[in-house]
Order: sequence, then C-alpha cells, then structure tokens
Amino acid sequence: MFFLKDLTHTITLHPSYFGPNMQSQLKDKLYADVEGSCTGQYGYIITVISILNFSKGKVLPGSGLAEFRVKYQAIVFKPYKGEVLDAVISTVNKLGFFADVGPLQVFVSAHMLPTDMRYDPNSSFPCFASDDQVIQKDTQVRVKLVGTRIDAKEIFAIGTIKEDYLGVISS
Repeated sequence: MFFLKDLTHTITLHPSYFGPNMQSQLKDKLYADVEGSCTGQYGYIITVISILNFSKGKVLPGSGLAEFRVKYQAIVFKPYKGEVLDAVISTVNKLGFFADVGPLQVFVSAHMLPTDMRYDPNSSFPCFASDDQVIQKDTQVRVKLVGTRIDAKEIFAIGTIKEDYLGVISS
C-alpha cells in the first residue's frame, strides 16, 4: 500500500532563477512537479519526505536553461492484487459502483457483490440493497482488489465485496 522510496527527478530551471535562493526554487519546483503525480513503476507519489541531494547544474546549449537531477525520498501509494482497502463510494449504477481510495478509483462490478444484493433504480439515489446493508453514494465500504492495471500515468483497479468481512462499514 504505502512505501518509502528513493527516487530521482530532473528539473529544468530558467536562468532568471539563478542566484542565492536557487535551492529553494529547485525544492518548490520538485514539490510542484512530483507530489500528487502517478508513475506506473512506483504508483502515486503522495509526498516528498526529504531531499537527499541536488546534482550540479548542467547548462543546456542554445537555451540557457540549466538541468538538475534531484534525489529524494517520497511516500508512494501502490495498490496490489489481494489488498483490502477502505473506500468511499462515488458513483452507483446498474453495472456496479465506483469507490475512491485516495487518488485510486476502484470499480466493483455487480457480479462481485453478494448474491442477495439487488439494484434498486426506484430509490431516491441509485443503490444496491440487501436485508442488512445498502450501498449508495458516500457510503464507506471495505473492498478487496482482485486486479490492477497500470498505465504510464494512471492506475486502474477492480474489486470485490463478495467475501467475508467486506462490504459496508458505515453509512
């Protein structure tokens, strides 16, 4: 789920930022570039914990821009198959529902719901209901990931609540 990783990032800096506060400019640019981004290899970068070092700048020919390599430590969120997560439902339709786990959106198909749950299109909000629980927008659920697909800049996941101890945890 959450991991501490040593990462590197290349920052290009305009000559107008050269000077005594260049290090703070590099830090600000690093935070703006990487925090909240997603890489397929490492997952979602939640926050930068510490900056390990900056390389010496290299001036790019013809433009005057300088390029710096920054090594830093960050907390990353990378979901994996079989992981159990708490989520908040964002959308419900007859095919299933979407739930948000921080930056990750998980789809739970109607086939991955307990067999006693039925879609109710006539309620005030679209929902799946059984005798003991109702799944609708803004409900907190516990889901198990049954698969993930990782693209270069995004992670997709599908989940289930068909097993023991999964499903609604509060309304």
